Amino acid sequence: MQFQIDVSSTSPPRATDPPPAPTSADTVDLLRQILEVQREQLAYQKAALQAHDMAARWRSFLSRWKEEFPGLSDACRRALPTLERCYGQLIVELTSHLHEQGNDALDNDFALQEFLDRYGMRLAQLGTILNLVGPLADAGTPGEAS
Repeated sequence: MQFQIDVSSTSPPRATDPPPAPTSADTVDLLRQILEVQREQLAYQKAALQAHDMAARWRSFLSRWKEEFPGLSDACRRALPTLERCYGQLIVELTSHLHEQGNDALDNDFALQEFLDRYGMRLAQLGTILNLVGPLADAGTPGEAS
């Protein structure tokens, strides 16, 4: 067996003269361009934040309908602890049911369907209600009763 090993350099030949440094006017122009791009990016980010600001949307909803639904935010704020407590109790009931049944609690289609019938719809509906009432409670100003 014979091997041939090439040990020549794979790096490109080095240039003896470094590239010329940009002039100060070019540097200032480049910095201005960078600053302008950053300003544009900031404007886009602010617009995206406003588009996705759900609290602002709920505040807008409350201000548009404050004549027809006065005190809606306060009512939601008062109802929220009761809804949260009910949601928590349902989750405790669900988890204790699973714990009592053991590891094979949902091992067949019948058991799974019974579990979903018992807990699924109520839990989903309460979660939806909490997702609607919570932001309305947060969007209003404290003591807003008009």
